[in-house]
Amino acid sequence: MDPARLIVAELAANAVLHGRVTGRSFRLGLAVTAPATLRIEVTDARGESLPVCRSVPSELAESGYGLLLVEELADRWGVREGPVPVKTVWAELELRRCR
Repeated sequence: MDPARLIVAELAANAVLHGRVTGRSFRLGLAVTAPATLRIEVTDARGESLPVCRSVPSELAESGYGLLLVEELADRWGVREGPVPVKTVWAELELRRCR
């Protein structure tokens, strides 16, 4: 599977698991920006719950690996807060890596 699909899947799963607010969903945005960069954005309604990329989870952990995966696959990633009450987690991939 290519890196873009994995990043979309992980960020969307995080929004469902950690960014869910009753009656609200999340928004996925994909854009190609200059110079030849794919920008993936997932916005959810839990702006107070910012993602944290931890060091390697314990061997017995069943979760906690997602942002490590995003960090490894993306050229850049981060979080943009607001407007209240939302946050947007984004990742960028140079398109040469998506082929």
